[in-house]
Amino acid sequence: MTNCLTAHSCACTASTAALVAAVVSFGLATPLAAQSTAPRDTVAHDATARDTTARPDTAARRDSLARRAARLATVTVTAAPVRRNEPQSAITVSPTVIALTPATSPWDLLRQSAGVEVHLQGQGPGFASDASIRGFSSDHSTDLALWIDGVPINEPVNGHAEGYNDWGLIFPAAVQSIDVIKGPTSALFGNFALAGIVNVHTLERTQGTEATIDAGTAGHIDATVLTGFDHGAEGGGVFGARYDHEDGWRPNSSSNVGQGHFRVVHDLDSTWRIDGGVELYGADWKSPGFLSEDEFARQEYNIVSNPTDGGRKYRAQERVSLRYLAGPLLWRTTVYSTQGNWKFFLTIPPAGGRFEGSGSQTEEVDHRTGLGATTALTWALPRVELTVGAESRWDQSHYQNWFTTDREQDSAATLVHARQTSGALFVQSDIDATSRLRLSLGARYDLVDTHSTPDEALTTADTHGIASPKLGALFRLTDDVGAYVNVSRGFRSTDGVIDDPTLPFITAWAYESGLKFDHHDIHGSVALFRMDVSNEQTFNPLSGASSSGGASRRQGVEIEMQAPIAPTLSFSTDWTFNDARYRRFITQEEDDPSAVDTLSGLRVYNTAQYVGIASLQFAPRATAWRLRVSTNVVGPYSPFDEPGVLLPAYALVHLGALVQIGVAQLEVGVRNVLDKAYPELVAGHVVSPGQPRSFYGTVHYVF
Repeated sequence: MTNCLTAHSCACTASTAALVAAVVSFGLATPLAAQSTAPRDTVAHDATARDTTARPDTAARRDSLARRAARLATVTVTAAPVRRNEPQSAITVSPTVIALTPATSPWDLLRQSAGVEVHLQGQGPGFASDASIRGFSSDHSTDLALWIDGVPINEPVNGHAEGYNDWGLIFPAAVQSIDVIKGPTSALFGNFALAGIVNVHTLERTQGTEATIDAGTAGHIDATVLTGFDHGAEGGGVFGARYDHEDGWRPNSSSNVGQGHFRVVHDLDSTWRIDGGVELYGADWKSPGFLSEDEFARQEYNIVSNPTDGGRKYRAQERVSLRYLAGPLLWRTTVYSTQGNWKFFLTIPPAGGRFEGSGSQTEEVDHRTGLGATTALTWALPRVELTVGAESRWDQSHYQNWFTTDREQDSAATLVHARQTSGALFVQSDIDATSRLRLSLGARYDLVDTHSTPDEALTTADTHGIASPKLGALFRLTDDVGAYVNVSRGFRSTDGVIDDPTLPFITAWAYESGLKFDHHDIHGSVALFRMDVSNEQTFNPLSGASSSGGASRRQGVEIEMQAPIAPTLSFSTDWTFNDARYRRFITQEEDDPSAVDTLSGLRVYNTAQYVGIASLQFAPRATAWRLRVSTNVVGPYSPFDEPGVLLPAYALVHLGALVQIGVAQLEVGVRNVLDKAYPELVAGHVVSPGQPRSFYGTVHYVF
């Protein structure tokens, strides 16, 4: 299930080392004072303390086209929320919506709450699923950059999928909010932020102890304990432990997950703050495998590809952040380390597609460690907010791919050691040119140096650099309406770079224009977008086969709105209508060069013509209960390796409710209320089926 890997001649460079040295020097520099407006401290505890009963924060978004106090943006320490007066498309998922969404995973949560296109792999909690924004097929969510409290989660030099992105690492109970930024519009994010960014903010403090028990269909049981302290200006902390067990709704699909979350902040004095965190994750699972299209049509969900399929995964990350705030100057630096170890066995059944599985089992192993640092300075002037910064990252991996029989190794397909060093410099500015015109100007330059050493072979290496400008403007047509436009460039490393460092980046030029409306509690936006992709790559998420070197275009319309219908009833919706097509692309099977598909003009694989959500939330005033009814819709979908084929659209309906009884909160949910049979993922005539109707109940108790 990995790309065919080949070795190339060695090519070494010192450019990346020089850039990393500049990052370290910048991070250790002493900040200088300046005469200007003081920036707002975005990690103030009143913005991130636990509030389990508050309504969604609409007041904070009111009058959002007006200039707000300066604050350091998302790349640093704890990641500040997206602002409505920025010329970009973004959605923030609040704690209330998270509590009312009967989701099976973080991917399912954002599918139901943020309109992200998601295709669940369904092979275990450590086997990352597919998330897509604006028509990027995003195998294992590799076209999206995931950051948790200022730490990047995507895994470079991963032989299964470059930028492998496991959202299961999110600790659910500690989440304060989640921002979904569409497009590569921010200069603060580099590799893998091709289609957008998912930015997770966790609580920095809480009071007392919270215990949560969640039970549901198919032997689901989830137990979480969260505790902490709040010492006001002196600091606070959050500590959590979680265990999740699933029997699984299909045979041979049981799993166990354990997580730990630790975060402490402390004010050293009136200007210095230290913030540290640790995330621990462990999982083991069994995999039911995939179905043929005929088996899926007959709803033969009890078929198991191989009862020995399954895997395990362990990951840890440690972070320390330092913040200095004096007058108009805010400086923050974050350093982090990561360790990971995963192994899985999976059988891809033979089917009708060119890239179908062989029917044999494969074993994949990935051992990795990583280090990184980010530093940034922000000056808040009366009409200008300027951030300059740098980041560096070093990752090494040992990847193995074996042909196996019932977990016994038969022969090696790929054995490779690889390491990657990257560095970047970035600048981001927000300028109030007039009382109505706000400009956003930014740029970054990234260098990525990759070394690959296949088993018993010479090391090959190569370095790639790329400049990414980010330009945007928002003009206030009235006090409530703003028109915006942005142009930006994004990139990501190509699958297979673990063995062939010469492979070029996948790049995209993104263009967007739209309108934003904010009046009291009514918020809405409409945007036109276009993304022109170079070095397009198709990647079968089941068989691992890929083709590169083409070009594609995504263009469409996005609509988002939140509005009260009555004093107790609110409505929200988010839709993306997308025409994603290959402009120039030819695929060729490596084992049979005569097997060629010309995809030029056809729809991009693994994408839907439209995706959307709509929800009604009922929250009677002066009562302790709420109700949310929602639907997520997936339009006609183009499966991998079936040129010209479109699968039918489908819609799922979900129901969630909560009630506060003293210090206890009760939550109930029904996912897929109408018990719709639907495919999560189709690739090469092989199907991962969607989960039938499921019931969930949660008891949340505060001591």
